[in-house]
Amino acid sequence: MGSHTGAVAIVTGASRGIGFGIAQRLVTEGARVVITARKPEPLAEAVAALGGSEYAVGLAGNAADEAHQDEAIALARAAFGGLDYLVNNTGINPVYGPILDVDVDVVRKVLDVNVVAAFSWIKKAVATGLGSPDHPGSVVNIASIAGLRASGTIGWYGVSKAALIHLTMELGHQLGPDVRVNAVAPAVVKTQFAQALYVGREEKVAAAYPPEAARRPGGHRGSGELPAVPRCGVDDRPDPRGRRRRHPRRRSLAIGLRHLAAV
Repeated sequence: MGSHTGAVAIVTGASRGIGFGIAQRLVTEGARVVITARKPEPLAEAVAALGGSEYAVGLAGNAADEAHQDEAIALARAAFGGLDYLVNNTGINPVYGPILDVDVDVVRKVLDVNVVAAFSWIKKAVATGLGSPDHPGSVVNIASIAGLRASGTIGWYGVSKAALIHLTMELGHQLGPDVRVNAVAPAVVKTQFAQALYVGREEKVAAAYPPEAARRPGGHRGSGELPAVPRCGVDDRPDPRGRRRRHPRRRSLAIGLRHLAAV
């Protein structure tokens, strides 16, 4: 039996890349997943790759659409009998360049998808029963290293991810321990989404991070364990520097702000 046997998860933005990697690992560990994405065709291919409807179901739609969120949560309960984990992976970055060159309407769209939509997913999941004293739930928000430092090129994406990190801390404080809320801040991951950041300049990009950080989704480091496990949060493993970490059931503010390149 896997460490997630019997659990049910929703993973947004999971037809490819990091989201698909998370869904794949969850299924491997015994969970059942509802995956979402905008386009039906790649979503259907992802469901097939995950083993078919016994293990995964897909729902196409806009992650920022509240009706879509309601439908996905209802689908998790109808198809697999409940909801234990929510992984907010959907994110957009439609512009590159100086932050002042970005149109205000684009700024609103980035914040709406990357922050407000994540909040809405969490709010709806909790309202429909995610987490209890006897059966804690878990939320993992996929943030970014861009939310921790200036980039010069993806400024509003970074601002949105910084907001998502703080939202994670606030919700972790308010919802724990019944619902553990954590975040992961990946560096550049070799996915279609991030191509503009690394294509033609992989050596330069990789030089900014530890050698093990330039990975593809699923190519995580260490003993093969998933760096961000939605059952346990992202920061409950032994600290490599020997520092004491607090138990995630007692402290839901633990955020894995490491240079993780894949989950």
